[in-house]
Amino acid sequence: MNPLLDFSGLPRFAEIRPEHVAPAIRQLIDEYRALLKRLESPETPPTWADFVQPLTDAGERLGRAWGVVGHLHGVNDVPEWREAYNALLPEVTRFYAELGQNLALFDKFKALAASPEYARLNPVRRRIVDHELRDFRLAGAELPAEQKPRFQAIQEELSALGAKFSENLLDATNAHAEWVTIEAGLSGLPEDVKAAARAAAEREGRPGWKFTLHAPSYLPVMQYADDRSLRYRMYRAYATRASELGKPEWDNGPLIERILELRAEEAKMLGFANYAELSLTPKMADSPGEVAAFLRELAAKARPAATRDLAELKEFAARELGLDALESWDISWASEKLKQARYSFSDDEVKQYFPEAKVLEGLFRCVETLFGVKILPDAAPAWHPDVRFFRIERDGRLVGQFFLDLYARETKRGGAWMADAISRRRKGDAIQTPVAYLCCNFPAPVGDRPALFTHDEVMTLFHETGHGLHHLLTEVEELAVSGIDGVEWDAVELPSQFMENFCWEWDVLKDMTAHVDTGAPLPRALFEKMVAAKNFQSGLFTLRQIEFALFDLRLHWENRKDFMTVLDEVRREVAVIQPPEWNRFPHSFSHIFAGGYAAGYYSYKWAEVLSADAYAAFEEVAPEIGTVLDAATGERFWREILAVGGSRPALESFKAFRGREPSLDALLRHNGMMVTSS
Repeated sequence: MNPLLDFSGLPRFAEIRPEHVAPAIRQLIDEYRALLKRLESPETPPTWADFVQPLTDAGERLGRAWGVVGHLHGVNDVPEWREAYNALLPEVTRFYAELGQNLALFDKFKALAASPEYARLNPVRRRIVDHELRDFRLAGAELPAEQKPRFQAIQEELSALGAKFSENLLDATNAHAEWVTIEAGLSGLPEDVKAAARAAAEREGRPGWKFTLHAPSYLPVMQYADDRSLRYRMYRAYATRASELGKPEWDNGPLIERILELRAEEAKMLGFANYAELSLTPKMADSPGEVAAFLRELAAKARPAATRDLAELKEFAARELGLDALESWDISWASEKLKQARYSFSDDEVKQYFPEAKVLEGLFRCVETLFGVKILPDAAPAWHPDVRFFRIERDGRLVGQFFLDLYARETKRGGAWMADAISRRRKGDAIQTPVAYLCCNFPAPVGDRPALFTHDEVMTLFHETGHGLHHLLTEVEELAVSGIDGVEWDAVELPSQFMENFCWEWDVLKDMTAHVDTGAPLPRALFEKMVAAKNFQSGLFTLRQIEFALFDLRLHWENRKDFMTVLDEVRREVAVIQPPEWNRFPHSFSHIFAGGYAAGYYSYKWAEVLSADAYAAFEEVAPEIGTVLDAATGERFWREILAVGGSRPALESFKAFRGREPSLDALLRHNGMMVTSS
């Protein structure tokens, strides 16, 4: 049996091969088409049992199989998997485009919505029907017949362009290496970073040290390397990846222009003035103007802090580091020096207290305390020997399971993400429990030393775990709104950003640290320094995020293709740091050109307002009970936000938890930007 066609349990990663993809996916599409013929027939009544449920079941089968293929393309991007994925991508995209434009199905949903049964459906099922009607309209179901082929062609081309964007970026990232042959050239770098670079060189049978553009290698060089020329070469290579300044075949510039052109055409066909309006239709925000106003208000509040941050850094760099001109490749290095001078600690010092096993132990304890669950080791076939598998139980009952893939690899796309393998739903008398993938790109162990994580990496792990909890702790039994499904995109980051806050709590950190050499826990004095430095350069960081979000919004709002000009305009408006003119950031901006964040990158800041305000509920009870790890408040957060998934509007869920509308105050306070009157 083709392992991709086995839906009886977990994906059979030990057996799935690239050659399984085409026959499995084509068989599922054929079966789906046969079902559609029956459902489109006038003989099939437009009821939940006869129409919606069979459609859901067929959709889940194809979605799960294609999800495994897409996952393996992301975590094991070897030529065979890339070829297998790309060979079927046009067919899958075409099928989904046809499905979204199927007028007969759309009419059936409209008939169901107009029938007496609709009023008898529970609120969750009514919400699903309403979403289906909206999504059919957004997929072009109401387009004239002669326009539908063009709309489908746009979807196919956009899918192919997104995949190619990611592949170009990965190939360009893998292609560059910096070799250091003299030990003096490693001045400033932490020992574990040097050991990893040495091991990388040894794997290629070469002397010296090899540094790459993958995050575990690139970021420490920019932060610690005293060799300014090495920092410059690494920065330039990183900032020009997949651009016209590198190999022509990896240039993402033409892809970006074409993506923007197609999105504008798609929006116009559906009756929207621009793609931003189309993108916001299923989101919390009402209009591009509302999002722009939100971003600019936040920029105005952050700008004084950012201006002060940069002035302090420049003054320190000139006085202490001899840098009269602070360049982009100096900023991380000079910032680390300033932080060490001001707070008397370094990120590398902190990292020694965060070995992987202790971090996972502390993360799991935090989740278990807050949400009344147990996280236990489990066994399952995986796609790489480093991948681990866990189960979550509540009162001895299986709630969900997740794969954990922590380390960076050359065949793995960059960044960190959560994706769903299986979603929770009711199947007859049984409940199908959810399964998630949690993927990061952290440094792997070197030799006999465990992987060590920076505090930022610990926060990333908590962030992705928050997404995972949203998927895994849902109580919803309908597939379309279970877990993160059906949640407005600009609210999806609420649980993930919420979890990051616990990384700043002594109650959490004191039990999840052990020095890699001595086993000693994180000293309280060092923790206090970390807290004091928490908002170090938070103004600069906030403006950087707003720069990305406003760039994304304006591109899609103004129907612009001159993306570098738009970026320059945005930087002049909100940024205080101006990168060199050859910086090609958009060419690696996967979130909006190869992910789901087009005209939606603002979601990170939008949801941060919600997450900071939600976390404030735990801060409010802490003085009374002596800890933020309050199980009672955690139970409410689970019940009102995690458990309900997409079964009701995110704002309703937030208000059910907080008892009021969200406020900006908690975010400003957490970022040290709250203005208080004296």
